[in-house]
Amino acid sequence: MTFTALHRALGLVPQPLTDELLDAAVTGGVVKANDLDWKTELPPSKGLPQTDFPKDVAAMANSGGGVIVFGVRESQKAATERVDVGEFDEAYERSLRSAAIIAISPPVFGLAVHRLGGEGRRAVVVEVPVSIDGPHLIYRNGYFGAPVRNDSDTVWMKERQIEAMYRARFDERRHATEALDSLFGETTGGRDSDKRAWLIAVAHPRVPRLRNRLDRNEAREVLSKTVDLALIYAGRGGIHPLESVDLLNPRPGLRRWVAVNTATGDRSRWKESWVSIHHDGSVTLAAAVGAHRMSVDGYLEGWQIESSAIECGLADFMALIRTTAEATHNDEYEVRVGIEWVGEQPLTILTTDSHSFMYDGVSTPPASIHACRNDSERSGARAGLFLACSRPRPGLRESGRHLQHSDDPPSSTRRPCWRRGGANAARYLRPSSALVWLFG
Repeated sequence: MTFTALHRALGLVPQPLTDELLDAAVTGGVVKANDLDWKTELPPSKGLPQTDFPKDVAAMANSGGGVIVFGVRESQKAATERVDVGEFDEAYERSLRSAAIIAISPPVFGLAVHRLGGEGRRAVVVEVPVSIDGPHLIYRNGYFGAPVRNDSDTVWMKERQIEAMYRARFDERRHATEALDSLFGETTGGRDSDKRAWLIAVAHPRVPRLRNRLDRNEAREVLSKTVDLALIYAGRGGIHPLESVDLLNPRPGLRRWVAVNTATGDRSRWKESWVSIHHDGSVTLAAAVGAHRMSVDGYLEGWQIESSAIECGLADFMALIRTTAEATHNDEYEVRVGIEWVGEQPLTILTTDSHSFMYDGVSTPPASIHACRNDSERSGARAGLFLACSRPRPGLRESGRHLQHSDDPPSSTRRPCWRRGGANAARYLRPSSALVWLFG
């Protein structure tokens, strides 16, 4: 469902943006506002970054978001009639999205482009999302400027306004970090991390969409979709945490739905897992990854982790983010993933060969595990589990997705960093784009 300035002006509840809704706005003579702009024609597709389109988008983003409607004639700021904008194909739509990225700094992501009407009355509605990365600047005539909406007009920000927006951006990042820390600490609490290692993964939407919360059936549907999506990412080559929670009966918690652990027996407790979906779109996953079973009666030590357990856990987590984002209409997420272990033994990641035989004694205990934050690649934020090794690992070398066995020692003796193809942490992650990088 969508709620835009058109819905607000017409007094409508959230609903899809349709041709009939635009007709009602024109018939009612809806007036341009801070979050609504009428345009008679589309900007030319050639040289689009040099037109006023980036300026209009940046101004909307700096003013809390809004909609730009192409295909409506106005008089004294009020809509008077529909006009045809002409042919509008997929290439044109990509040009609009590209201009919002390459001609604006920082870029404005997440433009929603709606095509309305038929031949002779075609219209295009560009929905600019709320942004907390302001001020968004554009480059004109050798200078950077920050446009902003002033009722129905677009003006340039003064120095004091720019200062205030930068301060608001930094405050938001601090508050977001505090919220993520709190969520991570809450998820970590109560785990027996002194006996076995736990994979803790949490994600919080940067701009939570505070709409109607998911009911039990909707939460159940999200969890069911997550299982199918996670198997696409990682297959059944390891233990998936989602296989050890109650997917069909999520329990109500404190402003959240909780998929409780079902691995409660003595012979299944080694794969204990917990998953929750919060009403604001946040998600958490806690899964025991240490001391997994390796035979009928044999178990690994609490500080030994199979790499496949991490890969499957992260696949489940990334799938959970995507399905929850779709259900709650959220976009960008702050993500934090870590392995909790407070025992005395050094944490060790174990890997297997193509015949499922474990490399016994060759995995080096990682000196540290840390989240790799990437503020510059938000259009396709990628994430990876980076393990800083304490010494070179003879017999292993990097080869993209997998760590392959080699009889030759590494050519470099520098302190290496290796990653076992999975997704770990990125400060900004877009569910719609980040997943293509999941195991690349």
